[in-house]
Amino acid sequence: MPRIESYRFGQIVVDGRRYTSDLIIFPDRVQPDWWREEGHSLSQADIWEVFADPPEVLVIGQGAMGCMRVPEETLAALQKAGIEVIALPTPRACEAYNELAGSKKVVAALHLTC
Repeated sequence: MPRIESYRFGQIVVDGRRYTSDLIIFPDRVQPDWWREEGHSLSQADIWEVFADPPEVLVIGQGAMGCMRVPEETLAALQKAGIEVIALPTPRACEAYNELAGSKKVVAALHLTC
């Protein structure tokens, strides 16, 4: 399970590798350069891979200041798929992910800037 070593605005280090764009951390890999249809809104299409192999928990990093919103329809679809959702500003989302990694099947979708 990948581990987040550090996060600061616009940059994250996962297992010794530095990333400077939004990413999704899966149990077996990191998907860098993650883009959304609308930059500050999370749609179901943006996380289709999460639905394809559902984790127990999806941790959503909403940006350093929490600017990325998670619409009700996205939350409802995740809950219907049996996925627990934790949506927090990215600094706190990184902490939540690390606390859960290893004890649950967890995926993190992280917006690194605003």
